[in-house]
Amino acid sequence: MWIYLQDRFVPKEAAKVSVFDHGFLYGDGLFETLRAYDGVIFRLRRHLERLAQSARRLELSLPPLPELETILYDTLNRNALRDALLRLTLTRGEGETGLDPALCAKPTLVVTARPFTGYPPGDYLKGISAAIVQVRRCAPATLDPAMKSTSFLNNIIAKLEAKKQGAFEGLFLNMEGYLCEGTISNLFWVRGGKLETPSPEAGLLEGITREVVIALARKKGLSVEEGFYKPDMLMEAEEAFLTNSGFELMPLTRVNGESIGRDHPGPITGRLHEAFKEAVKER
Repeated sequence: MWIYLQDRFVPKEAAKVSVFDHGFLYGDGLFETLRAYDGVIFRLRRHLERLAQSARRLELSLPPLPELETILYDTLNRNALRDALLRLTLTRGEGETGLDPALCAKPTLVVTARPFTGYPPGDYLKGISAAIVQVRRCAPATLDPAMKSTSFLNNIIAKLEAKKQGAFEGLFLNMEGYLCEGTISNLFWVRGGKLETPSPEAGLLEGITREVVIALARKKGLSVEEGFYKPDMLMEAEEAFLTNSGFELMPLTRVNGESIGRDHPGPITGRLHEAFKEAVKER
C-alpha cells in the first residue's frame, strides 16, 4: 500500500507521523472519507468544498482544491485501485506541546486508499439495527458537528454504547432531545408517505450522500421535510435508512430492539437506492 504523506508517496511501513503532531496530541485536524467507483471519485469537489469550509473555520492551511484532487487520484492510481474508500486527513502539524496553533509551522497531510466494493448484500436484504444512545451529540456551540473533526470521542463513546446493546449503529439525540444523526451516518425515515430527516439546525454533519438523496427524492416527486423530531416519530415510521459514503442507503429495520415498519427494508428505500446507483453511473 502506498500512502501520500506531506509531499510524496511512501510505503505503508514508512508512513510515520511525529508524536508531537497536534492531530495526535489534541485531535486538532479534519478529515474526509470519499468513495471511488470504477476509478471515479464520487462528488469529489463537494467533499473538498466541505473540507475547505471547515479548514477556514479552524484557520488551518489547505492546499488548493485542484492540487488535492490530483493527489487523491494519484493515490488511487499508485495503489492500482478502481473501487475504493479514500481518506484525506489534515492536521495542524508538528509543534511544541501547547494548544496555540502558532506552535505548528506546517500542517500534516495524509491520504490513504483501500479496496472497497460495498457492504455485504445481506445487510441490504435484511437491514441493520441501531440504538438511540444516552450520550448526546456535541452542541454546535461547543464542538460543531458540521466540521468533520478528527476529535471523534463523542462518536466513539456512542459507538461503544450501541455495541453493548447489540446494535450496529448508534443514533444521537441533541441536547434538547431531538433526533440528530448516527455515529457515522445521517438518518432518514418515511412516515405517512413523506421522507423525513433531522434538520442541520439540530446539530449534525451534512453528509454528501445525504445531500444527494434529498435531491433525488425531490426529483422523484417525494415530499422531503427537514425538521426537529422526537424519537417516537422514528418509531412510527413505515421504513428507515442510514446514509454515508460507504453505506450509500442502508436499510434500518430495528431501533432499540423494536421493528421499524414491517421489520424489513421498505419500497421507498429501495427506489431511492436504485436512483442513487444510477446517479453514480452517470458520474
